[in-house]
Formats: sequence, C-alpha cells, structure tokens
Amino acid sequence: MRLGGRASAAIEVLNEILTRHRPASDALQEWGRSHRFAGAGDRAAIGNLVFDALRKRASLAHYMESDTPRALVLGVFAFHWRLPLDRITEMTLEEHGPGALSEEERAKLENPPDPAAPPWIRGDYPQWLDASFARVFADRRAEEGEALAGRAPLDLRTNTLKTTAAKLMSVLAKYHPEKGRYAPDCIRLPVPAADGRNPNVEAEPAHGKGWFEVQDQGSQVAALLSAAKGSEQVADICAGAGGKTLALAAIMENRGQIHAYDADRHRLRPIFERLQRAGARNVQVIPADEVERLGTLRGKLDMVLVDAPCSGSGAWRRKPDAKWRLKPEALAQRIEQQRQLLASGAELLRPGGRLHYVTCSLLPEENADQINAILKAHPDLEPIPYASQWGGRLQGEPPASADGETRSLLLTPLDHKTDGFFIATLKRRM
Repeated sequence: MRLGGRASAAIEVLNEILTRHRPASDALQEWGRSHRFAGAGDRAAIGNLVFDALRKRASLAHYMESDTPRALVLGVFAFHWRLPLDRITEMTLEEHGPGALSEEERAKLENPPDPAAPPWIRGDYPQWLDASFARVFADRRAEEGEALAGRAPLDLRTNTLKTTAAKLMSVLAKYHPEKGRYAPDCIRLPVPAADGRNPNVEAEPAHGKGWFEVQDQGSQVAALLSAAKGSEQVADICAGAGGKTLALAAIMENRGQIHAYDADRHRLRPIFERLQRAGARNVQVIPADEVERLGTLRGKLDMVLVDAPCSGSGAWRRKPDAKWRLKPEALAQRIEQQRQLLASGAELLRPGGRLHYVTCSLLPEENADQINAILKAHPDLEPIPYASQWGGRLQGEPPASADGETRSLLLTPLDHKTDGFFIATLKRRM
C-alpha cells in the first residue's frame, strides 16, 4: 500500500473507534481481517497512524479546529511525523488516498501549533481530569501529559530463574537492546520509526523457553520494591495474568510461597501457562471462586501485594484510546475497589508484615488519597519510605518521586522514562 492508502485506512479505522466507541485494538484487528491484501508493514503503519492520532487527539483537534478522523490523521502527518506539506498534498491525491486538501486544511497544516492552549490540550488528556493532574504536577501537568501521549519503548524482564540479562541481550542483539536504567534485569528495545513496528518478541524461541516476559520497567521496579524474600509467605491478591507474580517468583528465587488470587477468573486464566513456561514453582494459584482460601491466611503473611485495578492512566502511551473512554463513574468504581482491596490486604498481614500497594495510575484519588485513607483506618500501619527499599535491589540512587513525596514513589514517562506507576509500602507494627 502507498501512503495515501494507509491514510485512508487509518481514517476508516478511527471512524469506527470514535463513532462506535470500540477499543482501538479490536477495530484494527477487524480491519486487518477484512483487508487481507494489506501486508504486515501496512498494518503496522496504519496502526501507528491510528494510535498516534489517539495519543494526540486533543492537541490535533485544536490545531486543525476539527476532531474528524481525517483531520486527526492529517495532523499526525504534519505535526508528529513531520512530513513536508508537499508530501502530504501528494499523498492525498494518490489512488486510494483520502482526497485533495481543502484550502482550510492547507492553512491549518502550514500554521505552527498554538503554545497558549490550555494544559489539557497541550497535554492531551481529558479536561475533566485537569484538577487531578494539577494536584500532582501543578504547572508541569501539560509536560507530564505530553510525555504520556508519546510512544513507549518495549521493555522485557529477564527471567533469572532460567537465564541472565547478558545472555538474553546477546540472543536479542538484532533488536539493539539496551540495559534498563533502574531494574537490573530489564532490557529495553527502542521505539521504532514513525511507520515502523515493534518486533514480535513473543515469537522468539527465547520467549518460548521462558527466558523473558514483556513488562514495563516501572512494573519491574514495583515488584523489586516489595522487598520480597525467599523465606517469606506472600500473596498477590490482584494477580491477573501473573506479570508481577512471575517477577516475585524470580526475586524470591523459587523459594518461599506465593499465593496468587484474582476475583476475575478470565484475567487469571493465562497464569497457568505462564508459570509453567517461566519455571516458577513457588506459586499456589487460588481460583477466583475460592476466595475463602484467602481467609485462612489472615494474620499470617509477610507481604501482600495489591496491584490494584485502576484507571490505567499511567499506561496511556500503550492504550491511548483508554484515556478518552475513561468516565468519572468508572473512576469512582475503581476507587471503591481499591479501598476494599487495601482493607482486605491489611487483614492478611502478620505483625511486621508489609502491604505493598501498586497502581498504573497518576491520579491522586487512586494513589496518595488511598494511602492516606488506609493509614487513617488502620493506625497499626506505617509507611516505609521507598528509598529505604531501593539499595541492593535496584540500580543507582533512588530517583525523586514525580509528586515530590518521600514515603511513596510516583514514576512517570517524563521523569523516569517508564510507564506511570505509583508504589507505596506500609508495614504493620509489631
């Protein structure tokens, strides 16, 4: 496909997403199934156009004074892929292209972006969340949002139960891997070019052998800051597909015991194959319909991980359509779930045990507010400053938290080049 055909396809997919409120991945997969002639390179380029348009939807609509799929795609070409206007004009006139530029479109594409736009426009996040962003980031909120609207690299976590980071880097040398900044077993593959694509690393033999998992470095940091030890009894009560459970198994060197539970049996289902592939043998999976088994652990656990369901605002680089689908009612529901999970986790701790709370969110309602609430409700809990958990587990000096806190750590794409993660550890007094 030529560039004009790819542009037309992206416009078609965006129209499906924006009018029918469909997840972007579903709409792209359906387009690919119904257009078998499109090669892998075409599908990757179309996907990049769609995701870049969604990442930058607010600012592109502002610059183009239109939020139609056509305006968004044209804006991506001009303002983010940096194509010359002559090339954009030529592309629109190609066979299967989206059609000639209007004089109004040409004028918008020639004008530079307006630097005086409100923070939520420059930062490409929903206006209704501006007060939340302001609480955390104050005058930096547009810059933090802009970083959240960029593309993300592909991070891998070396499974140290089976190999080393050095060996994995050698095996994946064709992808030009880099060592992670904080997590010692993190390997990062760089962001591809505008119309390029991330490699399908899960098709690599090394993945089939269980040598690595795809996991953002921020998530790896969150697992390491749990300070889990091989002598401990641990529970991951929001285990999902098992990403952090697997990381804990490696940190604990297959010793001790991890109890993995999730209330959603569909989310939990993939964990069994992943545990087998990784060689993780210290994990006991508790089925979703056997929650009473958690009750038998009350007051006995050394560490409880609450990797809580959340808005997912920290992962907007990877799922940009999610930020425009997020509604206040859904956020309120997540906040209530988080409160319940923290309370449940606290009940499982032995005296001296740790409650490790993690979200992939930047919103204070899901992060600091929840910690303040659980500390008020449970006077027997006290925060452990994240810097005290850093040494010996992570590389370099502890970074400053993006929100200025010292008891908890907020990682962001702007400040730490990771997805957005909030990490806090509380200890039950003896």
